[in-house]
Amino acid sequence: MTEILEPQYVSSVAEIKWHQQADVLVVGWGAAGAATALESLEQSASVIVIDRFNGGGASAKSGGVVYAGGGTSHQVKAGFADTPEAMFDYLKHETLGVVSDDTLKKFCDDSKGNLEWLESHGAPYTHTMPPGGKTSYPADGYYLYYSGNETVPSHMGDHPPAPRGHRTVGKGHGGVVLYAKLKEACLKKGVIPLTQTRVSRLILLKDTQQVIGVEAWRMPPGHPQTLRHQKLATKAEAIQNTRPKTADQLRREIADLENKFSEKIFIRGSSGVVLSTGGFIFNKEMLEKYAPKYTKNFKIGATGCDGSAVRLGLGVNAAIDRMSTISAWRFINPPATWPKGIVVNKTGKRIFNEEVYGATLGYHICENNEGKAWLLLDSKLRWDSLKNIIFGKMWWFQWAPALMLMYLGVVKAKTPEELALRLKMDPNELTQSFTQYNQAIQNGQKDPLGKSAAYTQALVKPPYYALNIGTRNKFFPLGSLTLGGLKVNELTGRVKRDDGTEILGLYAAGRAAVGVPSNLYISGLSLADCIFSGRRCARAILGKGQ
Repeated sequence: MTEILEPQYVSSVAEIKWHQQADVLVVGWGAAGAATALESLEQSASVIVIDRFNGGGASAKSGGVVYAGGGTSHQVKAGFADTPEAMFDYLKHETLGVVSDDTLKKFCDDSKGNLEWLESHGAPYTHTMPPGGKTSYPADGYYLYYSGNETVPSHMGDHPPAPRGHRTVGKGHGGVVLYAKLKEACLKKGVIPLTQTRVSRLILLKDTQQVIGVEAWRMPPGHPQTLRHQKLATKAEAIQNTRPKTADQLRREIADLENKFSEKIFIRGSSGVVLSTGGFIFNKEMLEKYAPKYTKNFKIGATGCDGSAVRLGLGVNAAIDRMSTISAWRFINPPATWPKGIVVNKTGKRIFNEEVYGATLGYHICENNEGKAWLLLDSKLRWDSLKNIIFGKMWWFQWAPALMLMYLGVVKAKTPEELALRLKMDPNELTQSFTQYNQAIQNGQKDPLGKSAAYTQALVKPPYYALNIGTRNKFFPLGSLTLGGLKVNELTGRVKRDDGTEILGLYAAGRAAVGVPSNLYISGLSLADCIFSGRRCARAILGKGQ
């Protein structure tokens, strides 16, 4: 974890012997940092980017989905007539005031242009859609999809639903492709990268409290231990999904190398300093303080997601918000048949509409049900699901845990009452959950919790099966990432204090800051916000925006 020191206050810029300086200094070289750097470079500014590793962070590990709408060329080619107003109407329901209506409207109005901006820098997109409706992440060959709750009646709003999940074209996870294009564009336009460098403190002028630069510690270029540092970092990211404890041990070794071999340098950002180092999912102390319900969840992100931006900001009295807001991912589609079952809590009561996006379902499991939940199927639905897992077109990270869940730790019973007893649930509660669901379907009525007819199927053929989809199932991990961060001026991205005043010279973007995704996550919304907020910071710093 990056060590953060108290800020240093100086009487003048000349008091520090700066090793390097530029108009804009960006700390963190993921999608938000790259967007800030690129926009600054396009405004003829000089830019230094600092990254603890070699750039990419959580953005490069992501699925490369950018949430874009308002009538993108790919939506049009797929036959959808989306508008910024329709996008705003839907996102207003999901964001619930986390940003102002004006900011959300601008995000929607700029959406099409931001995607075109990414394409101008080489990021490829297209309009092919996966068959069969919703999926948590489409297979190779499919690059436009419903990445949120757009088709769920209770969430879709007054406009016809439109697919807005634009997955970056490429084999495997598109985040690698997207970030590679952004990094390549940064380097081509002349960004000055300082990699394998961690920022330890902010430097401010005493009289104006303006941030003018940073103290950083850089692994010596060409040193054998610098090469080892990068190898350990690469390995830690590669095994995070399969061997998280070993990955954590490697991260501790990385920190030891930094403490022993890195060299102190001072870097100045004459026009502004932008913090874009991501969230804090890999900071155990911060998770225990702000989001204790999620300490046992599987962590989604990269090693650099250690809360360094927030900790740097707190040192200069920055305001923070939404720190307890965590995106918890409980995807039960694919297999496409699973949402036809019902999800119940520890008493046997049905929790929520099973059709919803995985982060919406995960939120209700973690926040309202102590992280405990079971997916209930009958024998017909179980067999349909097995066929879907085995013969359907799914990623390994989708079919492998789904198949294990179907066989390992599953509870089986001949009746709902017997199932309740085996699960230590209230038999009356569980039986009622089955009865209400089945009767509505059999009588041609709407599902009591609003599930679409396409995702309903009466559970009447014994035996019955209960699959543990709670937070503690090691065979079916429930992933999480943080959504809170530094409070910023929504017109400029400048960091604010608790009293509403702003810290001169200090800006934040991406998951280091509160933004459009900070209420409830939708696939692609974070990357889209990285581009939106990063470009916003650059324009504000250079006087090209508000």
